[in-house]
Amino acid sequence: MKLSQLTAFFNSSVQTWAREARLLRWLTFLWLVVGLAVLYSASYTVADADYGDGLRYFKIQLLWIAIGLVGFQVVVQTSLQRLVKISGLILLLLLSLILVTLMPQLGVTVNGATRWLSLGPFLIQPSELLKPFLVLQAARLFGQWHRVSWVNRCLWLGIFAVVVGSILLQPNLSTAAICGIVLWLIALAAGLPYLPLILVACSGVGLAVVSISIKAYQRQRIISFLNPWADPTQSGYQLVQSLLAIGSGQLWGSGFGLSQQKLFYLPIQYTDFIFSVYAEEFGFVGCIALLGLLAVYAGLALAVILRCSHPIYRLIAVGAMVLLVGQSLLNIGVAAGALPTTGLPFPFLSYGGSSMISSLLTAALLIRVAREAGEAQKVVDLTTWQAKRSRTPLERSAKRNLSS
Repeated sequence: MKLSQLTAFFNSSVQTWAREARLLRWLTFLWLVVGLAVLYSASYTVADADYGDGLRYFKIQLLWIAIGLVGFQVVVQTSLQRLVKISGLILLLLLSLILVTLMPQLGVTVNGATRWLSLGPFLIQPSELLKPFLVLQAARLFGQWHRVSWVNRCLWLGIFAVVVGSILLQPNLSTAAICGIVLWLIALAAGLPYLPLILVACSGVGLAVVSISIKAYQRQRIISFLNPWADPTQSGYQLVQSLLAIGSGQLWGSGFGLSQQKLFYLPIQYTDFIFSVYAEEFGFVGCIALLGLLAVYAGLALAVILRCSHPIYRLIAVGAMVLLVGQSLLNIGVAAGALPTTGLPFPFLSYGGSSMISSLLTAALLIRVAREAGEAQKVVDLTTWQAKRSRTPLERSAKRNLSS
């Protein structure tokens, strides 16, 4: 093989990985733009009625996006090794903030749940901000599980249990569930034994059952999920209005900004049920396009996972994909009545600063994994090329003879 051919092969390999990282970045921005457009439509009427400014939620979301993009850029430009090192400290800090929300008169209660802390005129939700750092620390622990002492294993497993338990006490069953699912899937991808994972899964299901049996509103959500039409004006109201919105979209939708259900029929239409507004305005075709975007994003993430050789970095990509794509599918499932009603935001679509910042940081982690995997591939290709070039003429002649 000639030097020019080797150089072309090397350049094509580098460009392939650079292209994957760029595609993930641009798909993230496309997802973000779509979310802004849908939020503008879903929130305008409510914001105008409540505050006399239809752009209020849209402008606040732009502010959070600006803050999130700063964090996004920092993460993309910072090595994963450094991010993994500091993840434990940040996780503990955010866990302490979650515990603060449980203290009387410190946490801010909205719709019966105390999940927020006041930051001047804004509210932050520590359980949302914690998610990307939970992925980093889980990947760090499970990625080197067999080299970690039992003391450290038990310590971090206990911390993870406190994280999920404290979120459950807020109460926030949906966020606790997604955190537990992410931890479990990262452990599964790391190759931990099946028996402990099955026991943990059974324990998680049991904990959810206990929570539902204790919390009357969670129990009512399950009942209304099974048959929302039994009480369409009370417990089943949210799901019924969501289904009416989705069904009204038909094939092509009513058109951008022309949703009728968002006009004070569909509750919290700019957060938990924003997909219903999207489905009504863009119809079945628009829903397929959105699912296609999620599928392409998941496909690129899977390609990064399969090509990444570093076990910890590979697990980071697994966790990031689950948080972004998996949580989106769960939100769609809730809006479509396939899952019980929960307060789980749609990444990049739902209104909320903490969710937006968390989603941008998570996407940045995935892009960073793609970049570092590409750099690692570049080193491997360069080493291989140098090894071939360093062979003596006699070695190259012998290799040609063996090939023939």
